[in-house]
Amino acid sequence: MKIVSIRSQVVRAPYRRPFAISSGASPDLVTLVVEVRADDGTTGYGEASPMTAYTGETLEGLRAALTGHVAPALVGRDPRDLAGAHAAMDAAIRGQRLAKAALDLALHDLAGRAAGWPAHLLLGGRVRDAVPTAWVVGLGTVGEMTEEAAAYAARGFTHVKVKGGADPDRDVELVRAVRAAVPEGTELSLDANEGYDPSTAARTVARLGDAGLDLVEQPLPRWDLAGMAALRGRGGPRVMADESLQSLHDALEIVRRGAADVLNIKILKVGGLHPARQVAALAEAAGLVVKIGTMPELGVATLAAAHLAAALPHATVPADLVGPLLVEAEPLAPAAFAGARDTGVVALPDAPGLGHRLAELPGDAVRGVPGGR
Repeated sequence: MKIVSIRSQVVRAPYRRPFAISSGASPDLVTLVVEVRADDGTTGYGEASPMTAYTGETLEGLRAALTGHVAPALVGRDPRDLAGAHAAMDAAIRGQRLAKAALDLALHDLAGRAAGWPAHLLLGGRVRDAVPTAWVVGLGTVGEMTEEAAAYAARGFTHVKVKGGADPDRDVELVRAVRAAVPEGTELSLDANEGYDPSTAARTVARLGDAGLDLVEQPLPRWDLAGMAALRGRGGPRVMADESLQSLHDALEIVRRGAADVLNIKILKVGGLHPARQVAALAEAAGLVVKIGTMPELGVATLAAAHLAAALPHATVPADLVGPLLVEAEPLAPAAFAGARDTGVVALPDAPGLGHRLAELPGDAVRGVPGGR
């Protein structure tokens, strides 16, 4: 089996309400869907969402890296050789993890479809049949965010994550309000997206803990592992690393520094399912809990996150599988997420590959690559 063509298509889906974090906001979830086709006609689909305010990457840059460097390195290769594919992509260009992740997901999807296996069997099997998801509340007024958090906790979401980081005093007010509004036993986290000042972060996190916060995500700049370790050493809410974790080497350094209680493994951020499994294995060896996060993405990449979360015993913090739930209409895998907004749980598909029903790219294909059709 050989790869004969790779093509991509931009897909946009309007958010139900604009999704905002401390570094920016967007009215639409914009993503790049990738199709890999083998010489026997088998196809696989991947996805990568640049979310520029978070990753610093643009859609134009993602497409250029994909079509100009990463995809040509795979044409002619066996799509089931996942380790070899990553070696070839890394030899073609440094970094560009989003482009590599999109193709990694497509290769897992294709390999699963070729074998007749759901993707979790390629990841070692599953320890759970359904994956609980957190509800993620983007920035808004304290009243708006509290109302949204309470509504989804009442639906059955056992973990609610609120965005913060721009104003510590407001974050404390928000956590206090949300804690009072959600049912007892609801786990509450706040994602600061690197927003806190290192000189005042310890005091802020202590106040958040007093207000009822269980977990604080990336309170400090990604480079400040010493500060993250110091926060963790003070006790209080558990500390989760997100932006600090971009690669297997980052994960090793976080473990060495004792900089986090929880690692947020985002498949796109680390370059795909193959490197994500490596990070997860390192975390397990270090005794750390993991969360499978998203940025967010639409249905193809979110299904990949669900398969990985189902395969990891130590993925005990509910995943962020909310991209398809935040948009007005999920265009890539609507059936897989049809009931999740009302239950807080994503059932794991048993269909071959990632479990979507795509037969071809939505809309017209963009520029192909050498060997393409």
